[in-house]
Amino acid sequence: MILERKKANFVSRMVLVGDVKTAVLVDDLADTCGTLGKAAQTLVKNSATKVYAIVTHGILSCKACEVINNSALTQVVVTNTIPYEDIKKLCPKIATIDVSPSIAEAIRRTHNGESVSYLFHNVPA
Repeated sequence: MILERKKANFVSRMVLVGDVKTAVLVDDLADTCGTLGKAAQTLVKNSATKVYAIVTHGILSCKACEVINNSALTQVVVTNTIPYEDIKKLCPKIATIDVSPSIAEAIRRTHNGESVSYLFHNVPA
């Protein structure tokens, strides 16, 4: 899927390339989730049966929960870099990945002058 943005929180054009059955949308952050909702709708209209989104930073402001709940998204997986537990209670499609052990280990390694790139292949439990 190719997105064109002319300004923040506004997609001017969305084009699907190829034939998709199960889609995974990857985004660095989700604010209103409008783009994810529109992308999921486009994918389902073009024969996708499941649409997952994985987001690094879930800002989840405004009506994000409503957009997710009413969208064609199967599940939205978000890291816990930003607190959103209140929203998660209202949005059963949200799942969380706990990144605190990785961030803590990166901080510890930086403080002790150890390699952080070690974490690229050795993720803490």
